[in-house]
Amino acid sequence: MTTGYRMIARAHGGPEVIEREAFEVPPPGPGQVLIETEAVGLNFIDTYYRKGLYPTALPVALGAESVGRIIALGEGVSGFALGERVGATPHSGSYASHRLIPAEKAIRVPEEVAPDIAAAVMLKGLTACYLAEDTFPAQAGQVALVHSAAGGVGSLLVPWLLDKGVTVIAHSGSAEKAAQVHTEHSLFCNFNELSEKVRAITKGAMCHVVYDGVGAASWSASLACLRPRGLMASYGNASGAVPPISLLDLMRGGSLYVTRPTVSDYMATPEALAASAKKLFDRIGRGVLKPRIGQTFKLEDAAQAHRALESRATTGSTVLIP
Repeated sequence: MTTGYRMIARAHGGPEVIEREAFEVPPPGPGQVLIETEAVGLNFIDTYYRKGLYPTALPVALGAESVGRIIALGEGVSGFALGERVGATPHSGSYASHRLIPAEKAIRVPEEVAPDIAAAVMLKGLTACYLAEDTFPAQAGQVALVHSAAGGVGSLLVPWLLDKGVTVIAHSGSAEKAAQVHTEHSLFCNFNELSEKVRAITKGAMCHVVYDGVGAASWSASLACLRPRGLMASYGNASGAVPPISLLDLMRGGSLYVTRPTVSDYMATPEALAASAKKLFDRIGRGVLKPRIGQTFKLEDAAQAHRALESRATTGSTVLIP
């Protein structure tokens, strides 16, 4: 039997709680495929589970997305072959040398897409897809504000929206990051200055939608950047959980809408997952999305990667390699 390893957290806390654990790689059960991991994508949601912001049983099997080759097929699995490259975003446990996944959750990765690129964009790209196509089906001529525009999701969401003819106002955490975002309006400013800058750009009209993965620190600024009946899509908590919401604040802001989407609800069926993956890889193939891996860590150095991510020292996507 093959021995593998995974990175887990036996207690909630800072990056220091992450440790390596060896395990015997099991055979796949009915409806499962076993993959040997080639690359793992790092996401902010990984830190939420590590800290206990999103409750889960201990020990925490860290990680949400990975890409690898199929090395074994479980009973009843059809449509996949040994040696085929697939990605997966379901459940947890991607910080591992080997991974069992339900075949219905496996995402076929085109051979022309390198494993590190696929891992870098899998969850983030599917997130950008549902945000731009489903949560708020953005249309040409509309105005969108994207926070953390140089980050993992933001660096994919901005060009996705631009490809649809949307006017994108990008906001980043530093001047260096803002310079990396290729859109006409790429801002770096304090949150308390943001609404006035947006007002100037839009000549007072403000935004149809704000895509906000920052959370607590940006919440008030994001609401202030919306036009009447605009939509706030709060999809992450990089700076901490959003404070309690007052419905009267939404009324005063102009009958605003707020949603807290998550990928599992938008990719709940194999058909929805396949359709979204097709849109993602189509945009990579057409050159609309040019995934940029800003930094790579060894999987064993996952704690170091978490520190870099939480200190906003990363740009683009981060990949862990077993």
